[in-house]
Amino acid sequence: MRLLLAVLMMVALAPATAHAAPPTAKCEFIPTPENPAARPVQPPPATVPAKGKVKVTIVTNYGVVVAKLDRANAPCGVENFAHLARSWFYTMTQCWRLTDTARLGVLQCGDIYRAEEGGPGYRFADEVTGKETYPRGTIAYGNQGPGTNGSEFFIVHSFANIKPVYTVMGHVTHGMDTLDRIVKAGIVPKPDGTLDGAPKKPVRILHVLAG
Repeated sequence: MRLLLAVLMMVALAPATAHAAPPTAKCEFIPTPENPAARPVQPPPATVPAKGKVKVTIVTNYGVVVAKLDRANAPCGVENFAHLARSWFYTMTQCWRLTDTARLGVLQCGDIYRAEEGGPGYRFADEVTGKETYPRGTIAYGNQGPGTNGSEFFIVHSFANIKPVYTVMGHVTHGMDTLDRIVKAGIVPKPDGTLDGAPKKPVRILHVLAG
């Protein structure tokens, strides 16, 4: 009995097993007073999870697109996208640009006013290695130069033969047929006939859910 009590006391007094804290990443969301927020929204926190997946569901007037975003690949970008979705920043917005050329086949969304205008009032750095590729189904950030990520993003509906300077968040897991319907509906061509412009039938994001 004494031996049993001694063992029980040793177990009770033994220090708890230390669990490693989940990995995190530091992000800098820099205000852009020259381009104030198009909708009221605060930047995400400066410390974000650096591991795990985030499921996002983009509900459009053409159908639903579901994507899986990878925090390990772009922790700041994924946290930002989820944060904007949860803040209803993308709700009832329009995708202003659709391309279908030999070099580029993407749907560009995330701007409030028009193509490349109307962001969240801050910017953050690229998360790239220089080895990025952009096959069909890729979801990535659009930008207007290095370190100008905000709310703009694009989804590749065919392929994108572009430089590896755009942060890849993840890939579509369901709903590429929605993108196909959008492309089939047509594009307003440029004066030279290039299929790079507004969708002929407006593409509207009704809501974005981030799990």
